[in-house]
Amino acid sequence: MSQMRLNQLTGRWVTIVAERAQRPTDFRPRSDFQPIDDSRACPFCPGNEEATPPALETFDADGNWQMRVVPNLYPAFQGDGGFAVHHEGPVHVMAEGTGLHEVFVYTPDHFSSLDALDDDHAADFMRALKSRFVQHADMPNIRYTQAIVNHGREAGASIAHPHGQLLALPFVPGEVLDEERAFARFAGGCLLCTTVEAELATGERVVAATDDVAIIAPYWSGVPYELLIVPRQHELHLQDSSDDTLAAVGRALRDATAFLNRALGDVAYNVGIHTAPHSHTGEYHWHVHIWPNLVTTAGFERGTGVMINIVPPEQAAAVLRDAAALTS
Repeated sequence: MSQMRLNQLTGRWVTIVAERAQRPTDFRPRSDFQPIDDSRACPFCPGNEEATPPALETFDADGNWQMRVVPNLYPAFQGDGGFAVHHEGPVHVMAEGTGLHEVFVYTPDHFSSLDALDDDHAADFMRALKSRFVQHADMPNIRYTQAIVNHGREAGASIAHPHGQLLALPFVPGEVLDEERAFARFAGGCLLCTTVEAELATGERVVAATDDVAIIAPYWSGVPYELLIVPRQHELHLQDSSDDTLAAVGRALRDATAFLNRALGDVAYNVGIHTAPHSHTGEYHWHVHIWPNLVTTAGFERGTGVMINIVPPEQAAAVLRDAAALTS
């Protein structure tokens, strides 16, 4: 029998249908999808820096850049105005899409990926994000920064070279507003601190954990092999965290994507880092989501907002723990 599980972070229900669970090898591999066109010179590779706007920030190692942050050539948000709402008649409401849209080229290696970073590079990945978040937080028109990584064309990547994006917004998006409300209404202290402790007590949905960070397949997983990375040190904002915590989260992100690749093959996935809005002072605990792109969102999910997950998180965690054992 299927189960309804409440996503405590959003207040929405998901459906877990174990009877429809597929084996890891049953998911469609990325090789079945049309590859990204690599016939043109890659704008993110060393030597092609003139193909992008001047870097906003670079992070060097041994005299060469290790990571670069550049403005997006085709920004979804642009301009330094505030969030001004305009009513166009009795129904329609619009606002200018002001803000910032940056590309985070986190490695000079065209054929690398998150799962291939070494310990130092994984730590630097998170410290570079902290630097950008600090700068965005100082801008009066920016209320929230969303950091993402899209791995694979079917996950939204249009350039093969590994990169992420930072979108600095003049508003707080609805998903984060839902999470803010969830933290505020949770009566047992911090929602994610309590979640981690509860998961560690049973271990059935824990993929890996250290004193600094936990990787779990959340109880309320809405998609197969969804993962949640939670720093054990309670902080509202990513930029509030120590370098040690950030390094631990960077390694956990590297490891989590490596476990997915080992268990399922080179799957497409989206990474979303959720942190408290820049001016937020209430309850929150920053964290990282990983959503593998293994199934298609169908009519029921789009029509109701209720996700159907055919791989119970308990099963997903067990598969990924086995993958972790093979890499240790």
